[in-house]
This record gives sequence, C-alpha cells and structure tokens, in this order.
Amino acid sequence: MKLLMAALTAATLLTNPAADPGHQPLPAKDGWANGTTGGSAATAGHVVTVTTRDQLAAAVKGDTPKIVYVKGTIDANTDSSGKPLSCTDYATNGYTLAGYLKAYDPATWGRTKVPTGPLESARAASEAKQAARVEIQVGANTTLIGVGTTARLLGANLIIKSDNVIVRNLTFADAFDCFPQWDPTDGSTGNWNSAFDDVSLQGGTHVWVDHNTFTDAPYPDSKEPTYFGRPYQQHDGELDITNAADLVTVEQNVFSQHDKTMLIGNSDSKTSDAGHLRVTVHHNVFDGVQERAPRVRFGQVHVYDNLYRSGAGFAYSLGVGKQSQIYAQNNNFQFGGGVTAADALHNWGGTGIHAEGSVVNGASVDLVAAFNAANPGNKLASTVNWTPTLYTGLQPASVLPAQLPGSAGAGHLG
Repeated sequence: MKLLMAALTAATLLTNPAADPGHQPLPAKDGWANGTTGGSAATAGHVVTVTTRDQLAAAVKGDTPKIVYVKGTIDANTDSSGKPLSCTDYATNGYTLAGYLKAYDPATWGRTKVPTGPLESARAASEAKQAARVEIQVGANTTLIGVGTTARLLGANLIIKSDNVIVRNLTFADAFDCFPQWDPTDGSTGNWNSAFDDVSLQGGTHVWVDHNTFTDAPYPDSKEPTYFGRPYQQHDGELDITNAADLVTVEQNVFSQHDKTMLIGNSDSKTSDAGHLRVTVHHNVFDGVQERAPRVRFGQVHVYDNLYRSGAGFAYSLGVGKQSQIYAQNNNFQFGGGVTAADALHNWGGTGIHAEGSVVNGASVDLVAAFNAANPGNKLASTVNWTPTLYTGLQPASVLPAQLPGSAGAGHLG
C-alpha cells in the first residue's frame, strides 16, 4: 500500500497514529541509528503540513517533537511571496560568470593559486545570498515526511546538525549552486566545486534517512558546460555525512544520475571524526552514479544489500579512505561499458575493507581480490577491526535486482 493518501490531513492521521508512517520510529536494530524516534512523540499542535519554502523552514525549527508533512513541490529558490528566484537575483557586488571566467582564466591567472580578489569575493557573497534561501536547518526530534507519491524538495539543501531526525518519502531534486568556485589546484587539471548537497548531516546524530529519491533532474550534470577544460559542476553531494555525524541509518533510497553521491567524512586532516561516522547503508539503489557510494573516512560503515548500476562516467562505488572501516555484505553490482569487478572499489588512502557475498553481473566475486589483482601496487587488506551487530533483513545479493527497483525510493513506503 502506498504511503498516505493525499486527501488525508494531519488531524485525520492523528486518530490512528500507529498506521501513520509519520509517527513511526526506526525499528529496533535497524542499523547504527538504533533508537531514533524523530518526531513520533509529537502532540496534535506540533503536526503540520507545509507547501511553501518559508512554511517548511519555520516548521522544522526547534527541538520540540514535531512531524512535518511535505505536500507537492516546494521550490527553495523562491522568495517569501513564492516568486521564483534565478541566479541573476542572487548575484551581487558586480558578479557575472563572464567576468569571473575572464579574471581566473588559467592562461592569465595561472594554475598554482586559488582565486582571490574582488570577483572571487563577489562570487562568495552571491553564493551566500543563495544559501540564505536554499539551506534549511532541521531541528532535533523532527520527522520530515512526504505526502503521497509527489512530495518534492526542489533546489533545497537540508542541514542536519541536531539529534534524532527522520527524513522519509521525499524526492530531492536539483540542489544546484549558481556560483561554483574554480580551484586550479584541485587535482592535476583543476576543478569547479559547488556548495550545496541535497541533505547534509553536519554533526547530526541519530538520523534515519528512508525511502527517498535523490536526483539532479531536471538539470543533470550532462547538461553542464565545460570551462577551463573541466565540467562546470553545479551539484555537490546528494547525501553527505560529515563533521563527526554519528549513528545514522540510510535505507531504501534511490540515488540516481549523479557524480559525488555520498561522502562520509570530509577531510583526511579531520582526525576528530575518529570514533564517529558510524553509518549503516542498506537496501538502496545507486543508479548511474559515478562515485562515492559511499566514500568513507574514519567511520565504521556497514554497507549491505545495495544494488549498484553503472552509467556514463562511472569511476567507482566504494571508496576506502583514511582509517575507514567498511563492512560490505551481499551487494549486487550491474556493470556495463567495460566496467569490471575491480572497479567497484577505490583506495583513497585506506588500509582494508571487508567485502563478502558480492555479485557482479550475476557472478559471485571477491571484490578485494579483484581490486588487488588489478592494483598490485595499491593493495587492500580484506579485514577490518569490527563486526556489525545492528542490522535486520540481510538477504542474498542475487534477489536485489528483482526486489529493490519496486520498493526503494519515494512513493514506495508501505
């Protein structure tokens, strides 16, 4: 049965809260977020339905238990009257893309220093002006849930720095940055870097992210132009977990057609993340994403029963970073276009990953052995220093292609 009938109101739902997903806590032992209740204890006065950006931002504030239902599409790039805001509306202090490209063209600016000066300051100020609209801070003890099959947050970046938050049954679409920064020192050829994720767990704890769809539509990366020989990247992460965020369960979501998908731990130098970043990632579909599914630093991360489908520009699925402890079980990889089992992993300065029960294109494969055979100078150990105990519903990887496409993502909660 689909989640919620659109005609139901919050008052009606309160008459039978046990049947309402908005009142449901995370089931026991369902990953590292065990014990998360969100707004399930909300009283009638703290159950609301929102349809605009300003209603949403106001409803999710504060620490009182609350359930916030999203109905229809909410566009974060709108003003308080609901008028759409374009990149031109945010531009300030004389910023123009043409001027920025001229000022920092590597042919004149060079490739050894990041941009500084008036136009870089104008870019940062313009980006901050957009952030004031699209970044929405979520308070503690909150359940944010979509109504029916069409609830969508367009261009929004949810920021979760608080404790005990549930996010369910929403489509997150096209969180774009109007003002990416050029960094000629990023990599060997430089890169454009943007600011906004769909969902950013920046120190948030006890967070359950369930049955959501993440997409760049209607403006995927494939439509981006190229400047200075690099894609003009206006999208950052779909779901990033950083700044010592902890005790997180990510399940039954669809992540589609994206580059930098899920980053767990944002910097090798942030050693204070050690002992945090405990995350469970299970029964998700990673469809056509290029990398970071997830990429991990420091954390103990259980990745099980996920379905991976490679697409254009594929780089890797599981990124093994500094002091990461990934325990991967029963994941199914459907690779095409010359992508092999060895490409499922990438070593970003890690030491090892436990990977068992993996299926690649219908065949059982030892991912670590395949990676080490293809990368003899950069081998990974096949063990980590922990074993998961908080998990439910472990299934063989072979059943996932038939099951997950019809059960994961927004509109399939039930």
